[in-house]
Amino acid sequence: MVIGGVQKFSTVDDPGYVVAGLFTVGCNMRCGYCHNPELVLPEQYAGGIPEDEIFEFLESRRGKLDGVFISGGEPTMHDDLPDLIRRCKNMGFRVKLDTNGTHPDMLRDILAEGLVDFIAMDIKGPLSKYSQIAARPVNLDAIKESIRLIKTIDHEFRTTIVKGQLEVDDFEAVGELVDGAQRFALQYFLTGPTLVSPQFRDRVSFSPDEMEQAKQIMLRHVAECVVR
Repeated sequence: MVIGGVQKFSTVDDPGYVVAGLFTVGCNMRCGYCHNPELVLPEQYAGGIPEDEIFEFLESRRGKLDGVFISGGEPTMHDDLPDLIRRCKNMGFRVKLDTNGTHPDMLRDILAEGLVDFIAMDIKGPLSKYSQIAARPVNLDAIKESIRLIKTIDHEFRTTIVKGQLEVDDFEAVGELVDGAQRFALQYFLTGPTLVSPQFRDRVSFSPDEMEQAKQIMLRHVAECVVR
């Protein structure tokens, strides 16, 4: 795998912990609102960061950081993801993984070995809208199996909301999809100059009132729901 970016410090990506972030290159979705086109679009890939440089940095942060989060792109696309996680764990770091849930076999192997401490999975919307939002065909059985697996450990499911792609009523189906989850996050879409699809630069998210309506729907299905 290629690591396309390193975030040296974060207190928000793994709540309650001080972590660094590793971002893998490559994704099997093309969500228009994504802020990381350099990790998603092959024509924007830059040279990766040398592995030795990454682990020299992590070695220098032992005793100062609690852990590492691995994001992307889509990390579970890469067969050598378990090797990367093992190296981080062997250095004494806790590991949080971000995923879109399209590779449940990889998640199953990682969980069986006890390699991760926390998983956050993006839920694109109700299953009926998945391929539309991802702008790629999506195996919905894989999504459902990943949700089932992730519920077995410390986890969060989250949805980034672009109005027009999603409406408040869609969260009835989203709630049923993740029913019984410990935590769900409703995320405002924030536009910016670097998106996977420039057409999304003029799009908006829910209003605060719509977010609250969606939150109340989700609270019928999950233990905790936050808006951010």
